[in-house]
Amino acid sequence: MGQLEGKVAIVTGSSRGIGKGIATVYAREGAKVVVASRTPSRVDEVAEEIRAEGGVAVGVPCDVGKKDQIFSMVEKTVEEFGTVDILVNNAQGFGTEANPRTSTIPTPIEDTDDDEWDYTFRTGASATLWGMQAVFPHMKEGGGKIINLASGSGMQGFPGNTCYNATKEAIRALTRTAANEWGKYAICVNTINPSLRTDAWESWEAANPEFVQGLKDKMPLGRLGNPIEDGGPLFVFLAGPGSDYITGMTVMLNGGRHMP
Repeated sequence: MGQLEGKVAIVTGSSRGIGKGIATVYAREGAKVVVASRTPSRVDEVAEEIRAEGGVAVGVPCDVGKKDQIFSMVEKTVEEFGTVDILVNNAQGFGTEANPRTSTIPTPIEDTDDDEWDYTFRTGASATLWGMQAVFPHMKEGGGKIINLASGSGMQGFPGNTCYNATKEAIRALTRTAANEWGKYAICVNTINPSLRTDAWESWEAANPEFVQGLKDKMPLGRLGNPIEDGGPLFVFLAGPGSDYITGMTVMLNGGRHMP
């Protein structure tokens, strides 16, 4: 406990799933946490749960598909806590802005919808870029840790996942670029590709039962991970001092399902 004592962390998409797990674990490790997601009631609820455990957290509503809201989120963080040491770009939208979904629906590449492509990229790769740009001035002098979320789906090119695959691979490219440019400022930028049970995973599984079962069958460890118990330690490590010499990497958090 206390590996992130005194640090300030922003976790996007942290009202549920992986993001909520990360925010919870970071607070348990001593970080002051900004719980950021689109729904005000949900971010307040998660922040209150963290405070009830004795942690420090505030909820900041933020739609990552809107650049001004991302920059405002960072400004509010600095107003509240003085700086930003850790940014986790976890949020990702699915579907379209007019008709959002909880996960992808298998669609042949030739039938890919322009609105879905635009929305997926805006809430994925673009939001990740905006988040990094917003925190950079606050990390430039004293260093920092940025963790971006990508996916084995993009690395392997899962059929029917065109928009999601493309934006997640773009995020990995952003990660490597920032790692190269910002290393001189002691800013470490890494990617995690997780396979953890969340609402989004369950929705994806419901739409692709045989395919997803096949993925789980390929996991040498024989189970789907838990965001807190299995994901938490890695996210803490990449946010903490033990990873000061690691940057530009993609770390697989998937029970061994994909070994690049």
